[in-house]
Formats: sequence, structure tokens, C-alpha cells
Amino acid sequence: MEVAQRNDEAATRSGDFSAEDVRALELRILKRFASREGQFTLDIAFTAKPGITILFGASGAGKTTLLNCIAGLAVPNSGQITVARQTFFDDQRRINVPVQRRGVGYVLQDLALFPHMTAEENICYGLASGTAVERKRRSDAMLESFRISHLRTRKPREISGGERQRVALARTLVTNPCLLLLDEPLAALDAATKSKIIEDLRVWNETHSIPILYVTHSRAEVFALGERVLLLDKGQVIADGVPHEVMTAPRQETVAQLVGFENIFDVTVVSLREDRGTMTCRLTNNGLELETPLVKAEINAKLRVGIAAGDILLASSRPTGLSAQNIIPGKMISLAQRDMIIVAKVDCGVEMETHLTLAARDALHLQPGQPVWLVIKTHSCHLMSV
Repeated sequence: MEVAQRNDEAATRSGDFSAEDVRALELRILKRFASREGQFTLDIAFTAKPGITILFGASGAGKTTLLNCIAGLAVPNSGQITVARQTFFDDQRRINVPVQRRGVGYVLQDLALFPHMTAEENICYGLASGTAVERKRRSDAMLESFRISHLRTRKPREISGGERQRVALARTLVTNPCLLLLDEPLAALDAATKSKIIEDLRVWNETHSIPILYVTHSRAEVFALGERVLLLDKGQVIADGVPHEVMTAPRQETVAQLVGFENIFDVTVVSLREDRGTMTCRLTNNGLELETPLVKAEINAKLRVGIAAGDILLASSRPTGLSAQNIIPGKMISLAQRDMIIVAKVDCGVEMETHLTLAARDALHLQPGQPVWLVIKTHSCHLMSV
């Protein structure tokens, strides 16, 4: 960290680099290995500045392997990894800094807290150097930052899952890492606990300003963290941007499928309404028409439309007085409960999926076979190239 700080100060004085550039993670790696599906290749390049960069993708996309390469737990076949202008790995220069010398913080879903140690002892474990007074000062600061001072004498089995997660984060951050890797750290927690821990992490990083790579499968966490998301698929980054761009307006079908667009159909453009900023598209081999946002396309152009199940409203009688242009009659096929969501399948000439709350299902008295109407707003129809 001292080297990183000296480089940071020198660069800031020279004006050649911003402080963010100096502290950034720069990465370009190729890693081949065997997987259950056969040979897998991780081929990734990106730069992550201080702040939270989210790694989102299906299981097997390469997210954990990427973190392991950065931490030094796995060795790439080729490439370079630089953090805070310090080279961790470079195959051409034969550099591969050992794990213990990288100064990288890594928190896994399995927190691996020492069960025989108290919260304070777990946090102090990483502080091998320094006087007893200094170690005490730093551990107290972390206990305070993550609001767990009252738990200092308790062991992991005596505290809740959210509290254990706070201890695990504090144990990692007390070492002042130059980079923080988080592999689905909040997966087992409820939404309220997640949001509080995320906010504490944000506050901590406002002072320390390091790059944080955060792996998650949760769309809610992507939007809660809300800075930048990299979408991984089959070992490559296929989308990169702010969550709203990547998660709600996909430009590729693969991206749409990964971020949760349950309804994807072939369509043909049948009319353009430039005065309204809309156009009409007809579903292939169906005749069902949808009003969609206007995009650069000619009449008769072939496109794909994606609609998230959560963006479709469902009614048990034909709605009136709505501004939505897409009101589609159908017949209920099935209802299935998934956690606290009801997944409803509706036959509209094509099968569409919509998501309801438990209360909405009960209020509408829904049953398979009954007529229903789907309401889809124009801006909920996302067009993609074939």
C-alpha cells in the first residue's frame, strides 16, 4: 500500500494521472481450463476505477474464475493484471506475485469465520504487524464502521447471518486492501439486511476509494449498487455500462435472456409513427400486433422484441381508460408460486409469462382456463436485431 500511495501522490502532483486512474485495476487475461461442459476459455479485458463494478451473469460464466485469477488463486495462461499501478501478473515478463503479497481483500459466500474466535478476534486476525495499540485502534474503527461494536465478544454461532457478514467484511477491510473482491457475499440475506450492508460498504469506500468487484446473480443488487455492471457470458464480457442501460434496455438477445427478459419473440415492422415516436410490430406466424418504441428500421424489417415478465400487468376483465396501447386478450394456462412471486403463463396465440404478487393472484381469483387481459406499455417492449 505504501508503494501505491507514493505512486498516487506523485501522479497527482505531475498531473499525468487522476487519483482514480492511479488506483484502478487494469486487466487483460486469457485462462483455459476444463469444465463440466468441456474446455472453457475466459478471455476478458477491462479497467475498473475506484467504486463498485458489478459482475453479473449466469452460473458458469467465469465470474469466480476471474476473481481467483486477480487474487492469485488461479494462474492465467496469458495476459496482465495491474492494481494501483503495481503488476500482479504478466506472462511476458514472468511476473506472478504470490497471493499474500497482493494486498487484495476477498470475501466469499462461505464467510469462513473462525468459529472459536470472537468477532473482534476474527477482525484482528489479519493484522499481523503493528503494535497491540495500533491493532486495537484499527479493529475498533472497523467494528464502529460496520455497526458491530456491541458484538465484539460474541462468537459467530451467537450472531445472525447479517452480523456474520459484517464481521467478514470488517475482517477483510481492516487490512486496508488495494482492491476488494466480493463473490456473492449477500446471497443468503434478506433484502433489508442487504441494503444496510451495501450502504455501510459505500460509506467505507467514500473514504478509502478502491476498486470493488462484486459478483451477484441478483438483479435487485445490481440496481442497489448502481454504478457499473459487466455482463459475462461464456467467459467474455458481452455488455458493459450503467445498470439501467445493460439491465433494462438490452440490444442483444443473449443479453436480454441473461438479464431476465422472459418473453422474446420474432416480429416484423408493419408501420412507423414518427410523430408519436412509436411503431407497430407484428409477431411472426401469429398476427398479434404490439406498439413499440420507434427505432431505426424499415417497414417489413425483421426484429426481435423482448418483454420482461415483471413489466406485464394482468387483468381479469378488459381494462378501460388506460393510456397503454397494448391490451391483449388471452387465456390463463398455469399459475405457479416461485418464492414470493406467482409465475402466470398466458396463451395469447403465443405463450407469454407475467409475474404477480401473492395478493394480486388472490384479488383477481385467477384460475387456469379463465380469460384474462395483458397490459403492456410501449416502453416495456425492447427491440433487438435478429
